[in-house]
Amino acid sequence: MRHALLLVLLLFLLGCSKPDTIRYRMSDNSTLSNEIQIKNNEVTNMTPLKITSPSFNNNELIPAKYTCEGLDINPEIDIANIPKEAKTLALIVDDPDAPMGTWDHWIVFNISPSAVIKEDSIPGVEAINSFRKNHYGGPCPPSGTHRYFFKVYALNTSLPLSSKVNKQDMEKAMQGHIIAQGELVGLYRKRS
Repeated sequence: MRHALLLVLLLFLLGCSKPDTIRYRMSDNSTLSNEIQIKNNEVTNMTPLKITSPSFNNNELIPAKYTCEGLDINPEIDIANIPKEAKTLALIVDDPDAPMGTWDHWIVFNISPSAVIKEDSIPGVEAINSFRKNHYGGPCPPSGTHRYFFKVYALNTSLPLSSKVNKQDMEKAMQGHIIAQGELVGLYRKRS
């Protein structure tokens, strides 16, 4: 009943607002939050992707193996709750704590919608990161502990882009095609 009243209120507010995407999260005592997305007068229920890694837990340290102080290879990323309508996945790994603004470590799109991105792999088309490279660049913070967001998006299409694009180009192309998303946060502080 509470969800129905909230939906009616959201539809009323939608009539009074711009047709932009508006997101509200509701808790229903489950382990996942449901997300209602309202876009262009269309209401959809988005179940978040569950993103994990066997190499590190959410908000815990990333092993040095996956950083500039190790082999500098990508960790395995496990993805649960991929919608059956997903045609591809996209992945952004970035560091919002970098001194010069958010630093993009890995940008990948047109990934086959499977439950695992394997360690040390090229799962799709790699775009240009902040290192100006088309491959994974592991954590390498100049000082302090930084957060690394592994963000995965399930898309209802493949993206008609080349490997010469960057994160902003990919995000623009994804607009209106994201049907689920999730993230895993890893931490890293240089040992030396």
